[in-house]
Formats: sequence, structure tokens, C-alpha cells
Amino acid sequence: MSVSDHNPTGRPEIITFGCRLNTYESEVMRRHGDELDLDDTIIINTCAVTAEAERQARQAIRKARRQRPDARIVVTGCAAQIKPSAWADMAEVDQVIGNTEKMSAKAFVDDAPALQVNDIMSVEDTAGHLVEGLEGRARAFLQVQQGCDHRCTFCIIPFGRGPSRSVPLGVIVDQARKLVANGYREIVLTGVDITSFGTDLPGTPSLGEMVRRLLNSVPELDRLRISSIDAVEVDDELFDLIAHEPRLMPHLHLSLQAGDDMILKRMKRRHSRADAVEFCARVRAVRPDIVFGADLIAGFPTETDEMFENSLALIEDCGLTWLHVFPYSMREGTPAAQMPPVPGPVRKERAAQLRAAGEQAVEKYVRSLVGQSLKVLVEKSDDDKTVGRTEGFATVHVAETDLTSGDIVSVLITGCEGSYLTGKIAQ
Repeated sequence: MSVSDHNPTGRPEIITFGCRLNTYESEVMRRHGDELDLDDTIIINTCAVTAEAERQARQAIRKARRQRPDARIVVTGCAAQIKPSAWADMAEVDQVIGNTEKMSAKAFVDDAPALQVNDIMSVEDTAGHLVEGLEGRARAFLQVQQGCDHRCTFCIIPFGRGPSRSVPLGVIVDQARKLVANGYREIVLTGVDITSFGTDLPGTPSLGEMVRRLLNSVPELDRLRISSIDAVEVDDELFDLIAHEPRLMPHLHLSLQAGDDMILKRMKRRHSRADAVEFCARVRAVRPDIVFGADLIAGFPTETDEMFENSLALIEDCGLTWLHVFPYSMREGTPAAQMPPVPGPVRKERAAQLRAAGEQAVEKYVRSLVGQSLKVLVEKSDDDKTVGRTEGFATVHVAETDLTSGDIVSVLITGCEGSYLTGKIAQ
């Protein structure tokens, strides 16, 4: 999946693949146009999680060259960081910039080197590249951490992002205040491995300590959301906030990957199946309205039918709703690439089964909300329709079309159609 933005105001056109952190960093690069005239520049911000993500990026590069033959095409992001020469060799590409270098406007000046990719493992600076909003979005992303020190056997991302680095607490609070002052009522905390937050900071504050300080210091912030986390690394203070803090949204996305203990061990994950089930039960006991999302990989090397069934059953056992499902994609240089593979068609079929179970879970969840009055963040409102998100991250189509993007309104849920809700402003 990609998002493309073009602004004829000196800012570059950016095509973004991958995670929320990439989306955040694309906004940083877009604002380089405030210092430089980059209207003739197209930036492809790549993802390296799967081979498919890289294929889509190459396709986007070729399409961009056909559509704008005179533009300067710059490739950056995790795929470019990991294999810069492969992208530099494409005839359509003018420049390749690494993940650290892309955060500086000087990397994009006309006489900058065509290849700027340094050793990401040597980076020690914190992740404090800040923006004061994201164009066209009702919620703001706030980067609190960068990089990863873990080495899951399937994952190439640490080699694209480098070691774990945390943004200091004071900087996070200051940035949140700016975002709220600029009209954002919901902030999403982003990073590569945010439950490792603080391990490199003085006093080693936990993620929970940071979240509590942020909420206490910015009382005017209405909604705070946390992006993907490792359940086994949730500290006691964060758990307490999940249980009792209404401004922390009842929506957690868990990095689970599988539901079979042998596969989890071969993935070098830090949790067991029982850990995942127990965590979800604990949270649901103290926050009954919690909604869980999860990342799941289908067809990891050596996965048998029985092992896959354990992952499929995890959806019900944990009560998962919003799923990100990936057929296993071999990444050169990772330990999993040396393990006996599952045939490609089997991977795809298992992924389809997981997605189908996820769709059923979503439909069951949205049906349970009909008749309730829910707080909805308006994401888009025009003459055709208004679309927003509930606290549990369900999509709502609202009957009224005169609402303002970014507003939080009470909506009476009157029905559902497949995966989304329908409603009207509550009286």
C-alpha cells in the first residue's frame, strides 16, 4: 500500500510505502521544500518488510518516470538503506538517500551526491525529527523512538533503521503541545519498537512513564493512541494507564506474528502463545471496551498445518479484531531465509484464511456497536459523506456532511455495512 502527495508549492511529491513511521518521515521530507524548491522532485519512500513492498516501489518509480519524465526521482526509506546500489542501478532513479540522511534538507540540494547512504548501525543520535502536523490528516503522528535492538529471524528492518534510540521526554511533551496548539485532538505515538522506549535515556524511563508524563503535561490533548507494541514488554505503569486512563484509546495493536510456540521460538520472538492470550485477557478484564489489532505472518518456514491452526485459533483465543496479515516473505540476510520454506501457494492460502477470519471478527465487532452512542474523530467531510473513527478505531460513515475534519463528535450508531458503521449525530 502506498500514499502519494503532490503539492505545487515548492514541496516535493512523495510516494510513501510501509509503516506510520515512514508516513511521519515523509512529512519531514515534504517540509524540506520550505527550505528548497523541490517541486520538480519525486521522492519514493520505500519499505523493506516484504518483497512485494519492494516490487510496488519499483513499479511506482517506473510509473513516476513515465508520467513526469523531467522530474528528479529520489529513492529513500528502508529498502534503499539496506540495498542502495540496487536502487541506484535503476535507470529511472537520480538519487538514493539513506534513512538518516533523508531527515536533512541538505541531502536534497541540487549538487548533493547521487548516493548518500551511511552505516545505519553507527547512528547514535536520538529520533527527534519533529513536525507540527501532517497535511491532509485529522490525527498527528509523533515519533518517540527509532530503530530496534532485537533480531527476529524473519526481520530485515533493524538493518534499515539501526539501533534503538529514544526521543527525550521533554522533547516529546513540547512537540505534543505544538500539535495540540495546531488543532490536533488525537496523537498517535510511533516508532519501530516503542516498548523499548527509554532504555538509552538517562534514568531509563519506561514507555508507561513517558505516556503518563505526556498526558499529565498536555491536559488539553483529547485522545492518545499507541502504535504497534510487544505485549510481553508492557510495563506496569503502561498497563495501569491502559486500564484507567480514558484519554488513552482502547485500541492496541500487538506484534504477535504467530500463535504456535515452536514457530514463535524459531522466529526468536520474546513471548509465548500463552503470554499473548494471558495479556489480552488481563487487559480485557480491566478495560472491557478494548479492541486488539495484531500482525500475523502466514507460512513462516517449517510451519505445518497444525502450527498454522494454532495461529488461526489465536484470533478467537485473544479476541483479535484488526489484523495485518502477511504471507511470509523471505528477506536475504535473515536467519529465516536459511530455514526450510513453506511453498508459496500454501503461504498465500493460509494468509487468505487468516484474513477471512479477521473479516469475520471485524463484522462481529461492528455489529456489537449498533445502537451505541460513540465519540468519533472526523477524518474527512465533504458534500458526499463524512468519515470518522471511533475510539476503538472502527470506521464510521456519518449522515451529516457539514462537519469539520479533526472534530470529535458524538455519533449514534444506526447500522453497519460489512466492515464499517453508519450513524448520525447524537441528539
